[in-house]
This record gives sequence, C-alpha cells and structure tokens, in this order.
Amino acid sequence: MCGIVGYIGWRDAAPLVVEGLKRLEYRGYDSFGVATENGEIRVVKRSGRISENGADITALGGTIGIGHTRWATHGVPNDTNAHPHTDCSGRIAVVHNGIIENYAVLKRKLIENGHRFASETDTEVIAHLVEEHHRGDLLAAVTEAVRHLEGSYAILVIAKDDTRIIAARKSSPLVLGIGDGETLCASDITPLLDHTERAVYLEDGDIAALTPARIDVYHDGVAVERAVNHITWSVDDAKKGGFEHYMLKEIYEQPQVFYNTIKALEKDSRLSMLRIPSEITVAACGTSYHASMAFRYLVQEYTTKRLSVELASEFKYYTPPVRDMVIGVTQSGETADTLAAIEAAKARNCPTLAVTNVLGSSITRSADWTVFMCAGPEISVAATKSFTAQLAVFMGMVNVMADGRFTEPLAHAHRSIERVLSTDLEAAVGLLGSATGMFYVGRGVFYPVALEGALKMKEISYIHAEGYAAGELKHGPFALLSTETPVVAICIPGQTYGVMLSNIKEMKARGAPIIGIGVEGDTEVESVVDVFVTVPEDHPMVQAVTVSVVLQLLAYHTANALCRDIDKPRNLAKSVTVE
Repeated sequence: MCGIVGYIGWRDAAPLVVEGLKRLEYRGYDSFGVATENGEIRVVKRSGRISENGADITALGGTIGIGHTRWATHGVPNDTNAHPHTDCSGRIAVVHNGIIENYAVLKRKLIENGHRFASETDTEVIAHLVEEHHRGDLLAAVTEAVRHLEGSYAILVIAKDDTRIIAARKSSPLVLGIGDGETLCASDITPLLDHTERAVYLEDGDIAALTPARIDVYHDGVAVERAVNHITWSVDDAKKGGFEHYMLKEIYEQPQVFYNTIKALEKDSRLSMLRIPSEITVAACGTSYHASMAFRYLVQEYTTKRLSVELASEFKYYTPPVRDMVIGVTQSGETADTLAAIEAAKARNCPTLAVTNVLGSSITRSADWTVFMCAGPEISVAATKSFTAQLAVFMGMVNVMADGRFTEPLAHAHRSIERVLSTDLEAAVGLLGSATGMFYVGRGVFYPVALEGALKMKEISYIHAEGYAAGELKHGPFALLSTETPVVAICIPGQTYGVMLSNIKEMKARGAPIIGIGVEGDTEVESVVDVFVTVPEDHPMVQAVTVSVVLQLLAYHTANALCRDIDKPRNLAKSVTVE
C-alpha cells in the first residue's frame, strides 16, 4: 500500500528520502511527507504527488530523516492526515504502513490522559503512545508502545536530540540497507538500490535501533542477529530503459523472465517433493489467483493429482478441504490475505510452499519452502511479467509432476513470447476506443487467461471488462451483448476449439463486435470475427502464455490511446499489505 523511507548518515537526509519515495510511487498514494531531526523535528507534508508538490522538502536540513507516501485508509487524503505524524510536543515523528485495528480504543484512552489529536488517522496514536512512554530513551518508548498495538505495522520513529531511527515491524514489510557510514530503510528494496548491495530484512516482532554505523535488532527484548543479504537487482533493473512506461518495458522483458524462471527451476531439486502429496491447495489473490487457476487446469489435464484454488481473501471465512500441501502465491511476498492463509495451513500442520518474487519477504519466512519467480523488480502497478513468471513456475511444477514430459516446449517458449511482442493491435484498439463495457471469454486453461486479460483492461484503461468461461455467457450475460459490447474471444486448436467457435458465432449473431485470438493460418476463426489477432502455433502450455502477453499489450495500447496514467492507475496499489 503506502511507502516508507528512512535515512541516517553523513549526508542531507531529506533529498535522499524524497528520492526514495519517488522510487516507491508505483505503489499508489494520495499524499506524502518527510520529517528530519536537526536540533528540532521539522515536518513537511501535503496531499498530492511528491513530484508535483514537494520541491521545498529537500531544504529541511539534518542527517536523520523519515518519509512516507500514504494511500488513505483512515481519514480523507489531505495535508493533515498525511504522514509523518507527531506527538503533542512536536518532539517525536512517526511514519507507518499498515492498519492499527484497536486505534479507536487507544485514542480514547490517550485523550483521557490529555493528548491532543490533529488527524483522523490510526497512525497518530503511535506518536502519542511513544510520547506517553518516553522517559529519555526512544528505543524503550517504542518497545513499550508497540506492545499496545493490534494490527499490522512497519514503523519508523525519530525524536528531537536522539541520534537514532527506531524501526519496528509486524505483518508489514521493512528492509534495512547497510551503506558506508549510513543506514537506510524502506518498504521494499527499490529505494536502496542506488546506495547499497547489503540488506537486512526485519522479521515480525523485530524492533531495530539504527545509527550510521550499526543496526541493533531486538526481539521480545532480546538482542538478535539478522542475516545480511546481498542485493542482486541493479538500479537499471528499476528504470524504464527507454520505454514510455514501466508496464511496456516489463511486458517486453517477459521472454527473458520466462526463460530465466524455467532455467532456475531446472536446478531446484526441492521441486521433487511435489510428487509426494496427492492433493494440493493453492491460495492467492488477483493476478496470482488467475495464474493459480491456470495451474489447476494444467495439473488436471497432465497429472493424476488433485488441486484446488482458493481466494486467499476468503480463506478464513470457511474451511476449505485443505489436505497435504498448501501453496501461497504472491508477487510481493507481503499480500496480507495470502500470508494469513499460509498461517492457517500451518496451524493445521499442512506443509506449505511459497511462490514469490521477493527474497526476504514475509512469506519466505512463514512458509516451509519457497520457490522464487525470476521476474526482477516489477514497478508498474499492473502485473505483467510477474504473471508470466508465475505461469513459468507452475508449468515447471507440472513438468516435474509429469516426469519431465514438457521440458522441450518449455525450454523454447521464450521464442514464441518474443514473436507476439510485435503483434499488430491497431485494429483491435480502434474497435475498443469507444467501449464502456466488454467481455473476455475462453474455455479450459484460456478461461483464467481471459480473466487476467479482463483485469488488465479494467485496471489501466478503466473500461468495464468481465472475464467469463464461454459456456456461462448464456446464463445471464448474453442479455448484455449488443453492437456496443465488444468481446475478446480466445479460440485455440484443442479440446475446446469446436464449441468455442460455436460460441463466437452465437455472440456474433447478437451483434457483438468480436476480437478473435487464434493461431496463425486459422481461416475459420478469421472468417467469423471482426478483428483477428494471431499467436504462433505451439504447445498449449506455451500458447497460454503467448495469448496472455497479447492481452497485456491490448490493454496497454488501449489505455495509452485513452491517455490513462498506465503505471499508476487510480485507486490501486502494488502490494496489498492490509486486508
């Protein structure tokens, strides 16, 4: 959701914090702020974007600073509700990611004790709690304050005349960077890339005291050691590289991402454990859920195992038939609902496996085993290469379960992905330019591909798009078909081809403009659709990926034609770290 950055060292803190916050803009936010310690606590915060309204922040002064980009949860997005928040005296400043569930109770007690609140946020209670317990030692005050908090948090705290930043986390990510005579901290690795290759990931319940020279970490009041990790991502990995948008850059990175992920899986001997359980349950949200649904179709078609897919956000409201292994899928490794599903599985003594893109993320510490997607940093809010990397992971898993039956097509899949990057979508984009609603339809593994295609379109173009299993259209949605309701129909040779072709003809008979996705040379599909878009003929697994890439490009070019803010779509955030 929100982003936080902190710096303590020998350089001016404010410019470095601002730079780091700009690196986190992809998370989505509606206000921002920075606080520094320079003999006093100085704070600048306001609504809007830091690139438009933050020119004066860099003049704050001081070598200790914390900053925040806020996505409103408690209280409207305005200058007052923006972080950092301070105590009554203005001597303590706090930034916070997450949600304090018991903030209303805490706020009432603090008001009774004479504290004065300025904002509507849950975060401000933290500043007043630290003030309540401050007796000259900021670390001790934060340690006592967090004992009263219920919910999730990543917190940075500074105080007048204190030469430390105090950091704490619970169910919200926080990574520390070790520099040369300086220490940095952030919500994820991106703001650290310019400054260090060494990172420390705090674990749930950790509290750390940061100085320019050292990091002291405590857990339950006891000093602990946390491993120093080498950062393999480069600064260039997080830049646009000449593309107009991060999303387009990341779409074009997918052939290499798929290839890298498949190659990494070939060396992962742990995947042999997938042959053991007879039943597997996958928990995921959003794009990860769609990739997991595709996994289910592939497992059912090519193996004898049983696999079910559950929405992680619904996992706790009923008792799904969880036996044997549970797999949690999350690009960021911080998706709150997926983390909760993994914890629920562990409570039932199920072996757990995480599929994630981020080394050191929360799910890697929670699950028994982890498989990493080799996607690199994904900056655009709309997931593209992480979806492809998830498909690569799942296809690699199916290959293991099927004793290497698909090694050859997967090894060359990147070539087909490269070919579809040059697909001409001008006619399809033109057909969608005036649409206010549309459908994506497919069957079998192309049903979840249709769901993901619709999600991409609605995320970045704001066109209302719905994905459907083609056989379900007659059960209600047919009533919406008209000359003003375009349909993207996926019709690939295979078991579903004949019935899918019939569905296209039925939709066409209702007047709906059809964009057909089929293989090169399929004149039968081409003859019944308004716009025919082709993918190379290949193994069905590979075609699930190539069709997905074409649908990403269709969403991108449509949104671009409509002048949308593609990398930062409205109301959305990259990592959903709260329920």
